[in-house]
Amino acid sequence: MGGFPLPLLALVLAAWPAWPAGGDPDTPAHVDGAPPAKIAVVGAGIGGSATAHFLRQHFGPEVQVDVFEKGEVGGRLATMTVNHNDYESGGSIIHSLNLHMQEFVKQLGLKYRRNVAGKTAIFNGKDVILEETDWYLLDLFRLWWRYGISFIRLQMWVEEIMEKFMRIYKYQAHGYAFSSVEELLDSLGGSGFINMTRRPLSDSLLELGVSQRFIDEVIAPVMRINYGQNVSIPAFVGAVSLAGAQNNLWAVEGGNKLVCSGLLKMANANLLQAHVSSISPVSSGEALQYQLNYTTTEGNGSEVYDIVVLATPLQASVEPGLHFQGFSPPFDQPPGHYHSTIATIVHGYLNTSFFGFPDPRLFPFASVLTTDAPSLFFNSVASVCPVNISAGFRRKQPQEAGVYKVFSPQLLEKPQLKTLFRSYYSVQVTEWQAYPHYGSNQRLPPVELQPNLYYLNGIEWAGSAMEMSSVAAKNIALLAYHRWNRQTDMLDQRDLMHRIKTEL
Repeated sequence: MGGFPLPLLALVLAAWPAWPAGGDPDTPAHVDGAPPAKIAVVGAGIGGSATAHFLRQHFGPEVQVDVFEKGEVGGRLATMTVNHNDYESGGSIIHSLNLHMQEFVKQLGLKYRRNVAGKTAIFNGKDVILEETDWYLLDLFRLWWRYGISFIRLQMWVEEIMEKFMRIYKYQAHGYAFSSVEELLDSLGGSGFINMTRRPLSDSLLELGVSQRFIDEVIAPVMRINYGQNVSIPAFVGAVSLAGAQNNLWAVEGGNKLVCSGLLKMANANLLQAHVSSISPVSSGEALQYQLNYTTTEGNGSEVYDIVVLATPLQASVEPGLHFQGFSPPFDQPPGHYHSTIATIVHGYLNTSFFGFPDPRLFPFASVLTTDAPSLFFNSVASVCPVNISAGFRRKQPQEAGVYKVFSPQLLEKPQLKTLFRSYYSVQVTEWQAYPHYGSNQRLPPVELQPNLYYLNGIEWAGSAMEMSSVAAKNIALLAYHRWNRQTDMLDQRDLMHRIKTEL
């Protein structure tokens, strides 16, 4: 969640039954070629709001688009107020290659937040074992001296994966869509990407020739801050995380959640502050529609839709009380669970002595990542900047009271807070079901649950990040459009790079 960042899995779950196809997905919900009258999107995070935007683009101005959100617009993009300033408490960084997010910011007239430089260190519970300096060449020399060419091998590996992943933008610009996460990944990186979702990151890196020491001291801390998990997470998730650990990162002035509210407004979507309690199929002649029952502060309601997109995790730990009724065969709960991460925002004085710097004036770091040491109770601590940065803003020095964000697997108790901080004025806590708990024994959930009933968040099991959700949103909007209009030639096509070059 450092960047939510951005982020699979194997076939051991043979015992878990496949989600029912519920009929031929090519069967349209309409018989006369008319566009859908009403579309529902459940969830107004980045995935849901981007889906509403893309659905409006493809289906046109006449379709009614209703977006249901039980909490705040933005979902896991959220801010928290400390001492009259707002700070990101959820997804905080965006990669420069995230083209959908860049386009959203441009279309909405939002601004990039001014970057405030700060150095990073890695702490093993006793010592700072790696630190950034003001000299780039010195940093490179230290990396080479300690780890050999491991960091070069890693960089080449991440860049190769990113280069292949970037193909999705060409495919989507030409209107191609995929009916499953596996089909999407296969179109980008073939069986290599699929295999990366089924084997641990550590295995892939060791095979590359990356040293165990580099994995323990550099890769593990990055996984801990981004996903709160260790290097046994699948290699594809790890690559997404490592791409989000590079320097070319940005954020939105005023808060990343502004993208979500802006997209809903641009989509002319009807936002309903409501909890969807159940979904059930409704047959009307030859058409298959879906009835959504929901609860608002005023009471209960019900509405029927031609197309429904679920843009919220369906695991019970995240979305309790959402029931699928009347489906034959019945739906089962999707496998796995979401990982709980605690984000604690503290306004106070960092205890730099804990990191080996008795004099706070000599502590040069804005953020400290940690290795997977048993004694450490936190994943990272960082001095954070507000979402609105004025021209004269400067980062607080360690001897001054500053605002810090601490990621930890458990709620920080008072003795732990007193270990990390000499004193503090305020402590605010958010517990996030932030991203999937990754393992090698889960398979990727389906995108199509039934005809015209789609599930966006399955892509998170391949990698969880704002851009992954945006890619999934565009894919589902295209998929829904092509299914509705029976344009099967735009779905799950092979050798798309050659096809696109031929089109050009």
